Amino acid sequence: MSLPHAILTALLEKPSSGLELTRRFDKSIGFFWSATHQQIYRELGKLEQAGLISAVPQPPSRGQRKEYEVLPAGRAELAGWTAESQDPKAVRDPLLLRLRAAAVLGLPGLDAELRRHLALHQRQLDDYLEIEQRDFPPEKAADENRLQHVVLRAGIGLETFWIQWLTEAVEGSATPADAADPTG
Repeated sequence: MSLPHAILTALLEKPSSGLELTRRFDKSIGFFWSATHQQIYRELGKLEQAGLISAVPQPPSRGQRKEYEVLPAGRAELAGWTAESQDPKAVRDPLLLRLRAAAVLGLPGLDAELRRHLALHQRQLDDYLEIEQRDFPPEKAADENRLQHVVLRAGIGLETFWIQWLTEAVEGSATPADAADPTG
């Protein structure tokens, strides 16, 4: 996935200003495709220059902000990209590489980092489950937002996997001294 396609998707959902877009990114697409405020603004300029989006005409006002909408060319670009074949990407997670290095060097200090990651993934799972309960109650299971729910379920599944895996890694990383000390 690329940032331009993420922006086109978000703008098709709702025309937005750059500021609104960055706020929406933090609450939806940003869970699986992050971008900084500067990256989003830079990409909006490129998309507008390429004729894929345009600023919606606004009545003149002080402190005017641009609100963008997707043009037919942008919709066609996104549709073509969506239909492309793409192989799965290899996992590139620094924690996995650090564990591999720890297997060679030993495990001192790694237990605390594994526990920290475990807590972070648990918080993310809790957030996803809250979003699911709020936005996708059982009575709305078959409505037009089904694919958005499928994406959220993927996030829930990934966080569940990481929690299970990290729990196993934490249990396997405890040194005899850690096992004797219940405070970990």
